[in-house]
Amino acid sequence: MQTQKLINDGNAAVDEMLAGILSAHADHLWRPDHAPRAIIARHGPRPGKVALVIGGGSGHEPTFLGFVGKGLADAAAIGNVFASPPPQPVVDAALAASGGAGVLFMYGNYAGDVMNFDMASELLEMEGIEARTVLTTDDIASSPTRDKRRGVAGNVFIFKAAGAAADMMLPLDEVERIARHANARTYTMGVALSSCSLPQTRRPSFDLPVGEMEIGMGIHGEPGVRRGPLRPANEVTDEIMDALLAEMKAKPGDHVAVLVNSLGATPVMELYILYARVAERLAQAGLAVHRALVGPYCTSLDMAGASITLMHLDIELTRLIDHPCDCAMFRQG
Repeated sequence: MQTQKLINDGNAAVDEMLAGILSAHADHLWRPDHAPRAIIARHGPRPGKVALVIGGGSGHEPTFLGFVGKGLADAAAIGNVFASPPPQPVVDAALAASGGAGVLFMYGNYAGDVMNFDMASELLEMEGIEARTVLTTDDIASSPTRDKRRGVAGNVFIFKAAGAAADMMLPLDEVERIARHANARTYTMGVALSSCSLPQTRRPSFDLPVGEMEIGMGIHGEPGVRRGPLRPANEVTDEIMDALLAEMKAKPGDHVAVLVNSLGATPVMELYILYARVAERLAQAGLAVHRALVGPYCTSLDMAGASITLMHLDIELTRLIDHPCDCAMFRQG
């Protein structure tokens, strides 16, 4: 059975979306005439500034496009749905954003992205532009080993910290260090209640029967840690929070930033039900919430489900998380 979507042609959906975003947010975003998949911040890049370039497949909006703007990412390279951008858009984005202080690539830890961004780095080096990479690896369900984990909704906080560092005109070494530090202190786990459907096929991309859920599923439909009957929101939240708190190893009195994120089809009402339990669990652990985000920040098309992210703050990360930014779909300060 096909799903219903408000599209024209599934194969043109990404480019038509980009046209709409650029029209709606022309005061924040532009793209070079020769580079339709490279999206640049109007007010972020400037001489002497490290260029933060993010990117990945479409279908996760507002990640990545929505976080391009002053104080956060300088540019984004956009791929097809759930597919890495090829090297050329990455190079185009970096060249347009480069301020002569080097480029930092940040994206989720997926094989296709690693291959294509690495190729882009080599091409930039041939142009005399230094490019470094920090992979996001916040999905604790995807591997027991940090460097093998996927990057998911925790991208929002990790990009935010790195973008603030770059906006403060810190050198490339420092921006890279901060990006790695932010990633190491960010933890995410999600639950899926349904599959998603690609615009090209309009069919469910995997089978998840009604009445079941998958704990730990990835944002492209990758398997989670277990599948079982759907349970009440507090019980689902407790399972996720047990895992996140065990990983984080925070002490009473520590501060955290929290994101309760919709995977696309889960409404705000349900997200706040989850957040209420998250707040209870954090209070029980003696942890203070410094900043809370609730809503669709890193989606998976029309998948039902949610993820919870905790960033374990310190003085440095708190300052960076609080730094002002003005992006197409995210503003602070």
